[in-house]
Amino acid sequence: MKFITTLVVIAFLMSSLAPTEAIRVSREEEKVACIETDLQVCQPALETPSPPSAECCKNLKIQQSCLCDYMANPSIEKYLEPARKVFAACGMPYPRC
Repeated sequence: MKFITTLVVIAFLMSSLAPTEAIRVSREEEKVACIETDLQVCQPALETPSPPSAECCKNLKIQQSCLCDYMANPSIEKYLEPARKVFAACGMPYPRC
């Protein structure tokens, strides 16, 4: 009887740990590689009155988790204000970093 009780407890513990592990794996899969050059397609929209391309918006959305790191780079400071219109045109909020 003690053996069966032990098996039931082990089975319960294993089943309660399984969803936690699955959630952790899916969060790790959400991480993207931060590749600044993928956002070069947005440069015309930053430097001219033209709207951003669909590819620009797609890449911004993919790299959303990287944007604050990019924005901390002093070399892109001149693009921060024009970036507001690009984010708006892409239907994205301006990042709060």
